[in-house]
Amino acid sequence: MTRTIGVALSIPAPFGGQLDEYRRTAGDPMAEFIPAHVTLLGPTALADDDVPGVVEHLRVAATRHAPFDLHLRGSGTFRPVTAVVFVAVASGISECEMLEKDIRTGPLDRERLYPYHPHVTVAHDLDDEALDRVYARLAHFEARFRVSGFTLFEHGIDGRWRPQQDFPFPV
Repeated sequence: MTRTIGVALSIPAPFGGQLDEYRRTAGDPMAEFIPAHVTLLGPTALADDDVPGVVEHLRVAATRHAPFDLHLRGSGTFRPVTAVVFVAVASGISECEMLEKDIRTGPLDRERLYPYHPHVTVAHDLDDEALDRVYARLAHFEARFRVSGFTLFEHGIDGRWRPQQDFPFPV
């Protein structure tokens, strides 16, 4: 049997809830299923037998990184390549890139569909007018918080992404 996992930085309260609400009010149908996050490893299919090795890989990867400050600021878009509006990572980019690179080794060595660009998606696959509205509404969004680890998520049969395990950085 297989399962689909992802690895991400969770966005803490109150910012995560605010970004989830922006996604809901934009009309994004995935708002109820995907909590606000910065992706480190997108949806990845794993055989059940591979999960323990992946969990150990993530545990070890976390030990090689330190807590860092993440600053989210303003909106961006991947249009016309994909119909996505996001909140930009203003600082903490290199830390996200190093984490993503480290996580995508060993049992999680996967080909990327696009170059890695840390961000928080707030609207996806909506019409241009809806994307323009959320882009404008989030132009001045700002959040700063400390990242102390990352989370393994699993995609449930109901379509929801749920946290399964946190991997803290050493202090």
